[in-house]
Amino acid sequence: MKNTLLVLFVCGFFSLAAQDPALTAARKKLTDGNFKAANSEATAILEKTPREKTALLLRAEARIGLGDFYGAIGDLNHALEADSTIADAYNLRGQAKVELGDFESAILDFNKAIKFNAKLADAYTNRGLAFYNVEDLQSAFFDFSKALELGPPDADKYFNRGVVRSEMEEFVSAIDDFNKAIELDKTDPTLYNYRGVAFYNLSNFDEAIANYNEAIKLDPKDPVKYENRALAKSGKEDFKGALEDYNKAIELDPEEAETYNLRGVVKFNMDDHDGAIADYTTAISLDDLNPVYYDNRALSRVEKQDYVGAVEDYTSSIELYPQDPETYYQRGLVKVEMNNKYDACLDFRKADELGSTEAKAMIKKHCK
Repeated sequence: MKNTLLVLFVCGFFSLAAQDPALTAARKKLTDGNFKAANSEATAILEKTPREKTALLLRAEARIGLGDFYGAIGDLNHALEADSTIADAYNLRGQAKVELGDFESAILDFNKAIKFNAKLADAYTNRGLAFYNVEDLQSAFFDFSKALELGPPDADKYFNRGVVRSEMEEFVSAIDDFNKAIELDKTDPTLYNYRGVAFYNLSNFDEAIANYNEAIKLDPKDPVKYENRALAKSGKEDFKGALEDYNKAIELDPEEAETYNLRGVVKFNMDDHDGAIADYTTAISLDDLNPVYYDNRALSRVEKQDYVGAVEDYTSSIELYPQDPETYYQRGLVKVEMNNKYDACLDFRKADELGSTEAKAMIKKHCK
């Protein structure tokens, strides 16, 4: 399954000072998503009053929307120099740092935002995202739960917590969160896709497929959703259906090595070893550093009794990942078929040394 992208909120919470008409107009542009105009109008205000805190925060938010994260941080630094207790400024600065990949520093800013406003729900959401990105799932779970507690509940908040629960392998609870998210937003294909992933991990392939069907209906141009549905169909041994989905995924994205590898696995299971080898070869041409692709091609070559080619593939795999006992074991089996027992025994002994549970029997059978 593909990596997860959580939702990051970029929202303003500060009140407009004395309902200044210029600030109100700039805020309206920001709310409408016209970041360029909002930035220009906030800049005009700051040219007259350079330390106007609300204008600094408003321009910082507009700059985040424009992708000018360093500029946003500069504005927020100025605002915090004027008043070091502005929770919204810390929250926005943390968001900019998240976008720059500076998660640890962002967490410190979100801590301060929460210190000065313990009911700022989006600070918990954003800190949860930062924790997620440093793989602190327990802290991310706490923050997403706190954001839901503070409310208002929305689909994104449930989605975020559901993703974390999935990564913690709490798939039943994750499905509960995705259910609530879908109750609030029935038009987001991502919600169905991730609920499908959770069902897949529970080996409930029928429910997974039903969810992927809905996700594809809402978003028929995403190759990942076809790949996910193909995996679920493979789980049901519906290899023909899986093949159709992999074909569609490749049509939409012909540069994804893993999709060719997975289609090769399906073809292997359908005894189409020439087709499987062709797919593994394409996967290797797109990503020649993944040892699994060489292992899989070797298996198909063995089925075609191309033992020399299989040994070459296992050797390439070992060069990339020399600590896998299974690869040495499999290469040893091929060498036995080639009547090269001496080299086969070297491989079996190496596999045994690395912890293979099967190698000892082969050593006893073939090696003196």
